[in-house]
Amino acid sequence: MAGGAKIRVLIADDSAFMRKVLHSILLAEPGFEVVGEARDGREAVAQTEALKPDVVTMDINMPHVDGLQATEQIMSTNPRPIVVVSSESREGAEITLKALELGAIDFVAKPSSGVDLDMSSVRDELVRKLRVAAKVRVVRTASRTKLGQEVASSAPRTEPGADSVGKTETPRPGTGGSPSARSHNKFPLVVIAASTGGPATLMKFLPPFPREFPAAVIIVQHMPGTFTSQFSQQLSESCVVRVKEAEAGEILAPATVYICPGSHHLRVSPTGRVTLDDGPRILGYRPCADVTLETAADYAGPLSIGVILTGMGNDGARGAQAVKDAGGLVLAQDEATSVIFGMNAEAIRAGAVNHVLPLEKIFSAIEKRILLVYGAARVGAP
Repeated sequence: MAGGAKIRVLIADDSAFMRKVLHSILLAEPGFEVVGEARDGREAVAQTEALKPDVVTMDINMPHVDGLQATEQIMSTNPRPIVVVSSESREGAEITLKALELGAIDFVAKPSSGVDLDMSSVRDELVRKLRVAAKVRVVRTASRTKLGQEVASSAPRTEPGADSVGKTETPRPGTGGSPSARSHNKFPLVVIAASTGGPATLMKFLPPFPREFPAAVIIVQHMPGTFTSQFSQQLSESCVVRVKEAEAGEILAPATVYICPGSHHLRVSPTGRVTLDDGPRILGYRPCADVTLETAADYAGPLSIGVILTGMGNDGARGAQAVKDAGGLVLAQDEATSVIFGMNAEAIRAGAVNHVLPLEKIFSAIEKRILLVYGAARVGAP
C-alpha cells in the first residue's frame, strides 16, 4: 500500500444486508476501496488468495467454512490482516477471542440488533481499526493456539544482563527506600498494559507464570466490558497461575492475575484494594492503563513493575514514567514481536522504559527483578 493508494478491503459476511451496510460505510470514507465480498468462509479464503486485499473484515458465523476456520486457513496459507466483526454476546466474545488467538488483528463488536442505524454507531471504531490493521505486518502462522510457542526468531537480542534488570532509577524523595524495601509487608505488583494484538500476545505470555507466583498481576487490556469476563476465563484455562476478572473492593494478593473489566478504570488504593470506576474515558481510553500504573506505583513503589505490550495509541506511557520515578522497573515489548508498535513505542520515546525486550524474554526479566527486590526466599528459591 504505497503513498496515497487506497486501502483495499475484502468483506466476508453471510448476510447480504450486513455486507451492504459495511460496504456503504467504507464507500463513504476517503481512502478505502472494497475489492470483493465473500458470502462464507470458503469464499473468503479463495478471494483473499486471488485479490490480496490489504485487510479483511471477517464475520464469524458463516456457512460451509466459518470465520474461525477461514481465519486459520488465511493465516496459514496467505496471511492478511483480519478484523473480526462479531456479536457482543457471550458466545460471540468466546469465538472472537479464539479468532484473535489464531491471528486476527482486532475486532469490532456488532450491536445486538445489527441494523444499519446500530452499525453506524460503531462506524468510527470500524474505520479506525481497519486503517490500523492495514499497516500491520502479518506473518504466516496458524499455530497461535499452541501456547508457549516461541515468538519471531528475528527479534533483536536486547535482553539485559542478569544484573542490569535489578538496576533502577533512584526513587524520588518520599517515594520509597531502596529496591529491597519490604515495608508494610507489601509484595511486588506487576501491571501489564496492552491494546491491539494484546489478547493473542497475552495468551502466549502468561502460561509460564507459576502457580505460586510471588507477585500480584493486573492486566489492562483495551477491550469492551462484555468481553473481559470471557477473556479471563480463557486465560484461566491456559494458565497454572490463578486468573480472574477484578472485582471492586477486593484486596490484591500474590499468585493472582487480575483482568481489569473493559467497562471500568482500575485503581489500586493505598491499602492495596481494587477500586473500579465506570466514569468517562481518560485521555481517550477506558480502561486507562495510565491510572492503574500510577496508582500501582504509589502503592508498591520500588516493588512495582510496569510492562507495556503491543497496542495502538499512547496509553501507559505516563503511568510507566510514574513506575520508573517510584523506583520500579518498566519493560516494553520490542517492535519485532509486536503486532502494533504503538503504546510501547510511545513509552520508549518518553524515556519511561528501563529495558526493551522481545516478548519471550520479558517473563525472565520480571523473575530476576522480583528475586532482587523481594528476595530469593520469598520467590521459593533454595
